[in-house]
This record gives sequence, C-alpha cells and structure tokens, in this order.
Amino acid sequence: MEGFIGVSPEVKKITFTQRGKMDMHFVDGRTVIVPLSHFPSIKKLTTAQRKHWYVMPDGLFSFDDCPEVFHVEQVLGKEEAYRYLKPKLEGA
Repeated sequence: MEGFIGVSPEVKKITFTQRGKMDMHFVDGRTVIVPLSHFPSIKKLTTAQRKHWYVMPDGLFSFDDCPEVFHVEQVLGKEEAYRYLKPKLEGA
C-alpha cells in the first residue's frame, strides 16, 4: 500500500499565491489549494490580514483578525474526521 497512510495532516504554512485561492502546505510535503469561496471568513480578510495566521493544537488554525476557527480537515473536505472535537470547540 502506498500513499499518506496513517499520516495526520499538520499545517506548516498558509499562503495565497493565486487570486481567490488558499494554499495550505503540510509538514509531510503535501500542498492543497482550495478556493476561498468555501471559506468566506478568510476571503473577507485583506492581503495583510491573511499573513497573520496561526496553528493551534488538534489540527486547528485561524487568523488574528478572523472570528472563525478552522480545522485542517475542513480544507481536506473530511469534516467527519474531526467531529470528535466539536464538543471541545463548542465549550461542552
């Protein structure tokens, strides 16, 4: 079996090299490019504000001037993979 089996995605860097897209670079060498239309909170940020991102434990990330907290699995389209975190995120 080949591929990224059993590898948890860990964000290394977030860039915006193409208009309307977010590039997420992972520690394991992968880069995923997603349209910002799926992330309206990030799309609303200015170019300067997008440079101020940060990573939190458990695959979470956000931006200084963004009220939303995102999970890396949202970028990968695998929301079900982090559902176990929802009670922690919602304060339950």
